[in-house]
Amino acid sequence: MGAQPDVFAEAGERARRALVREMETYGVLRDPAWRAAFAAVPRHLFVPYYYVSGVRGYERVWCGDPDPVRRDRWLRGAYRDAPLATRVRDGELISSASQPSLMARMLEALEPRDGDDVLEIGAGTGYNAALLAHRLGDGHVTSVDLDEEITESARTHLAAAGHRPVVITGDGARGCPERAPFDRIVATCTVPSVPHAWLAQCRPGALVLAPLSTGLVLLRVRDADHAEGRFLPTSAYFVALRGGGTPTRRPRGRPMGLPRQVFEDEGFRFLRTLAEESLDTREALSLWQRERRPERERFGVTMREARQWAWLDDPEGPYAWPLPAG
Repeated sequence: MGAQPDVFAEAGERARRALVREMETYGVLRDPAWRAAFAAVPRHLFVPYYYVSGVRGYERVWCGDPDPVRRDRWLRGAYRDAPLATRVRDGELISSASQPSLMARMLEALEPRDGDDVLEIGAGTGYNAALLAHRLGDGHVTSVDLDEEITESARTHLAAAGHRPVVITGDGARGCPERAPFDRIVATCTVPSVPHAWLAQCRPGALVLAPLSTGLVLLRVRDADHAEGRFLPTSAYFVALRGGGTPTRRPRGRPMGLPRQVFEDEGFRFLRTLAEESLDTREALSLWQRERRPERERFGVTMREARQWAWLDDPEGPYAWPLPAG
């Protein structure tokens, strides 16, 4: 059966133009190629339904609601510059559509060039893969996800939008060796450390962008055993990577006497999560205050053979913390 007509196309186009203008006011979409991608790819086709959190749990909002007011609510929500919960299982969020302006920042930081091959870890709705495919062409984009239901849904959404990149069901922590080598790898799920398998699937000079702690680390790959880079300025919160035996981090609770406003500060949360294998909360606080609340850009990650560590200011400096084995 062929694709169904998009009855929301005209209203979606208006909402899409408004979203692009809004993102431009935030200082993103400086690259005309990415502006064109966000202007062309219809986000609503990738979120035919999503969930809104409320006092009674998650409420499902969908495009086929018989109530026109609720359908309009769905369409307006699809083009808000906000993340959307797309899959909930047993009350737990397992997949989401990222905030468009954050996606734009990540894609611009990735700086893909014509002809580059990109691996996306975490297929989500397929929207990010569609933006990449618009920029690079379907044949240069591979997306992998552990959940077969997610990958099948992503393929359906991509086809409805006129794109057919390669979408594979598999363990993202292992990358996608059958499609390697890659010039760029971008993860849309939080990792406790960068899997070493990704480096072996990169061409020399490739970039790897991954959510780590509550930030985004951008690594330049030298070879299969070496990569290094710093964090981007922005905060980032994603669903955790599943598979590959990756451990799930559980942030420690607030110690007695530590002010809530300090414990919940964005910058402090980033440091204590990044270094939680080595520093307890009070040690992290002492360092954070001593270094005058360091911004994310002062932190980085180095991968060298079997080792991987995060650091402040200098990879070989006094402030460095081992990350879990990738």
